[in-house]
Amino acid sequence: MKNKALLPIFMIVVVDLLGFSLILPLLPYYAKAFGATPLVTGLLVASYAAAQLVGAPLLGRLSDRYGRRPMLLTSIFGSFLGFLLLAAAAPLAAWLASNVAALAGVEAAPLGSGLAVGLLFISRMVDGLTGGNLSIAQAYITDVTDANSRAQGLGLVGAAFGLGFIIGPALGGLLSQWGYGVPALAAAGLSLFNMLSVALRLPESLTVEKRLALASQPRAAFSAAALWRALRRPRVGPLLQTRFFFGLAFAIFQSIFSLYALSRFSLNSRDTGFVLTYVGLLSVLVQGLAVGRLTRRFSDAWLIFGAVVLMSLSLASWAFAPNVPVLLAVLAPTSLAGGLLNTVLSSALTKTVQPAEIGGMLGLATSVDSLTRVIAPSLGGGLLQGLGAGAPGLFGALLLVPLAWFVWRNLRPAQAEASPAAAPCPEAA
Repeated sequence: MKNKALLPIFMIVVVDLLGFSLILPLLPYYAKAFGATPLVTGLLVASYAAAQLVGAPLLGRLSDRYGRRPMLLTSIFGSFLGFLLLAAAAPLAAWLASNVAALAGVEAAPLGSGLAVGLLFISRMVDGLTGGNLSIAQAYITDVTDANSRAQGLGLVGAAFGLGFIIGPALGGLLSQWGYGVPALAAAGLSLFNMLSVALRLPESLTVEKRLALASQPRAAFSAAALWRALRRPRVGPLLQTRFFFGLAFAIFQSIFSLYALSRFSLNSRDTGFVLTYVGLLSVLVQGLAVGRLTRRFSDAWLIFGAVVLMSLSLASWAFAPNVPVLLAVLAPTSLAGGLLNTVLSSALTKTVQPAEIGGMLGLATSVDSLTRVIAPSLGGGLLQGLGAGAPGLFGALLLVPLAWFVWRNLRPAQAEASPAAAPCPEAA
């Protein structure tokens, strides 16, 4: 079963991410069509991340108790409902508005726009609350692989992620020419296909004995106290703080990009989808080619410092990009810095703790990332609305200037390379 299970789970992750990335470039345009401001659009994007922060850990625990397959079906079904509601937001809001307006004796059009935005929020929160597809898929792969083949199996998730984000934005942008609800309807169809794939092709990976064993194990939940303890540790704390501030700057760039493209260059959803596909391709190239070569040549500490400096310069350039060709050129170092730091920070964290702590520390790091994705869209939308299209990029660039000094002071790149005893991030020969 071990080898046979990997292909279906790979296809499930590809289709799941394809459905998610289909709606990625169009959501700000969809919200703007109903009169949503950039700040409200930012809150809309943040609502998915906030709901996922609550729902994903719960689904993970339920999958330990009841099995991966039923929870994967539940998660995909939630995405299916969320996409359907997203697709039906405009006609459903119009129908509700006409009936409510008739009873209240008010004009239906403004009421319909408000209801439509409300339905968009509900659709994203439903998808977010049940959006544990990826984490459950990773747990499934862990179940059906041994220690020697696990890294290769989990690498399939990265490959599926890249493939979905190369195809999805461009396809979503093309479909949006026939209405913003069309890509959402296509995403719902992909979710339905995924449910059938899980139901018909994917066997359960956990035996009853394994479920009982997992249920009896103590769990280290994310809490403010656990995070505070980690932040006070000598090298773990600086790494987590770097992850938060860098993640916040990068998440502002990711979450507000479509609004930026609309405001600065008047790009439609199709063209924005093509640009995001280009970004996805750059990210795959960075992960597949650049990261491995750079980590073999330089220490983690030097790479973290260099990535922070490069991202600061890239975000400043993004803020002032005068045209689309310059924007495309700026996106290359941005993708390099983002892909490099996300990988190297995780690697550095695993080297600063005992083996038994690795899982819990990576869980804390993931929670920190999730917090940045909750804060960033609202912050970026407010900056764009109040100060202009370049404000989110400039804010991110300025945020990273003191972070570069903090990294230099606390992670000590020169000392990390000079003294193996002081360096949890040794430089390869």
